[in-house]
Amino acid sequence: MAQDENSDDPIGMGQFAKLMQFQAEAAREMFGQFLPGAGAEPPKVHGMEHWLALGHRVNAMWADFLQHQASEAQEQARGFTPAQFAALMQGWAGSMPKVDMDAQQKAWGEGLQLWDSVMKGFAGKQGEEPPELPRKDRRFADPAWRAHPAYALLHQLYLMLSEYWVSTADNIEGLDPAQRESLRFATRAMTEAMSPDHFLMTNPVVLEKTMATGGENLVKGLENLIADLKKGQLTHTDPDAFTLGENIATTPGKVVHQTDLYQLIQYSPSTGKVLEVPLVIFPPWINRFYILDLTAKKSFIKWAVDQGITVFVASWKSADESMADVVWDDYIRAQMDAIDHVRARLDVPAVHTIGYCVAGTTLAATLAILARRGEAEKVKSATFFTAQVDFEKSGELKNFIDDQQLETIAKLSPQGYLDGRYLAATFNMLRGKDLIWNYVVNNYLLGEDYPAFDLLHWNGDVTNLPSKWHNDYLRDLYRDNKLVVPDALSADGTPIDLTRIETPVYLQAGREDHIAPAESVWRFTRHLKGDKAFLLAGSGHIAGVVNHPDAGKYQYWLGDSEADTLDAYIAGAKEHPGSWWPHWVDWLRGIDDAEVDPAGKRKPGGKGDEVIEDAPGSYVKTR
Repeated sequence: MAQDENSDDPIGMGQFAKLMQFQAEAAREMFGQFLPGAGAEPPKVHGMEHWLALGHRVNAMWADFLQHQASEAQEQARGFTPAQFAALMQGWAGSMPKVDMDAQQKAWGEGLQLWDSVMKGFAGKQGEEPPELPRKDRRFADPAWRAHPAYALLHQLYLMLSEYWVSTADNIEGLDPAQRESLRFATRAMTEAMSPDHFLMTNPVVLEKTMATGGENLVKGLENLIADLKKGQLTHTDPDAFTLGENIATTPGKVVHQTDLYQLIQYSPSTGKVLEVPLVIFPPWINRFYILDLTAKKSFIKWAVDQGITVFVASWKSADESMADVVWDDYIRAQMDAIDHVRARLDVPAVHTIGYCVAGTTLAATLAILARRGEAEKVKSATFFTAQVDFEKSGELKNFIDDQQLETIAKLSPQGYLDGRYLAATFNMLRGKDLIWNYVVNNYLLGEDYPAFDLLHWNGDVTNLPSKWHNDYLRDLYRDNKLVVPDALSADGTPIDLTRIETPVYLQAGREDHIAPAESVWRFTRHLKGDKAFLLAGSGHIAGVVNHPDAGKYQYWLGDSEADTLDAYIAGAKEHPGSWWPHWVDWLRGIDDAEVDPAGKRKPGGKGDEVIEDAPGSYVKTR
């Protein structure tokens, strides 16, 4: 019987039941004939009553979610929603490549050839191993994609058409490099979204599991989807697997200083002697600081403490309405405040510093300002992890900074701060196959359990940004590249000229970094007058930095840091296996290897030392 519009079946579960029963019978026939090992008992085919009952469960879950959304409508309007993020993407639709008739005709011919080759490959192959196919992609690695000609042809045509669209974008005439890169990025995002593995009826792996579980995977997947829609963020890992201070961010230490913008954590010594010059680490405020203090076997902070270094780290506050007027000057002043506080606390003339990503960009400005003020001696050395100052070759993030998108970003932050979930979605889009669509399939269609993965836990632990500063950063640095123009920018009342920096500098870049490309990081060398050491690490923006020596992973390259280009550096560089951290600490000791006993305030929280709280502090827990 047909459902009327006032029934309690608003999403047509009766039709869903019929469709699933039909699909179950078809799948039994299809996979029973073609899957390797045919002859085994095919999966059970559930009847109409089962699928109808399942449909009503799904319907009830969705109805409850809609009721929840209605009750939360006012709060949703104040925060991040998927629709708001989608608004940022609207400009891409008009950027899609126009159809090239010659290329289209070529693609049509290739499609016919592909059809013919796939069909011939299956001829007489029933019950045998599936044939090899011309195009390979890990999304379609499961044998089910090759077990039946329909699915084999489907994903092969998809891969062929994806190549066609990307080629069309590359070959359009009359585009400047920035427009072409933006078009290439939009085309890739579109083709990734259209992949047949993202849909129940075109994914044989999902269909197999649906038949095997009687659709329970879809129920669990809908639970996962609803949970993510409620929080406005894609879940990558088990949200209950890690607790700050218990099994992640556990290096012992104390919060010894606090402002409205950051907490300063000092870590307890673990060696009999420590370097006299302490180290102050400035992580990016786009993420939580504990990327450098994951589990003990991955923690850079713990490893540095174990090398005899007195380590401090800034834990930045996630922005709220009170930070609406915070700008770049405030972060630069915060870095100078941390440097001065450590110098005074330990009664030392200078500190070593590290700046990671955007905090490294800011550290460069801080060094330039200190140099101009005659205070450069406060910093003994500066290390930069994947940090950019010259944004001409800054990579795919430039696709988010045209005038239309900057205007949209401003509209997303009416309370004066940008919700960190927007930033998470943006960075996920840069690696959509790995960080979005892979989880759509696993979480929502297959209904799989979430893994316990510390790095993914950190990746989903988002922070908010002051919107005024964020827009200035995108416009002045990413778009207009003013930081490398002497005195084009000022902060705290002082013009910024990077060429005044004579502090010894260690520059680390990741060879596969898509956020701060190695070429972009390399360009920092053009603006430095003092001694500099450049190192190219294997992997990318995170794994290239967080690579504990005990893991025995990746490699790094050392070449001529005075080379004219990155290509020239690589051409003459020598590859070394494993982590680059030992090379860095040797460099640091080469600047000043004087040691002292870890006494007095070198042991935070000791006798007579007033501290605020235990590490990792409270700011890192603020959402």
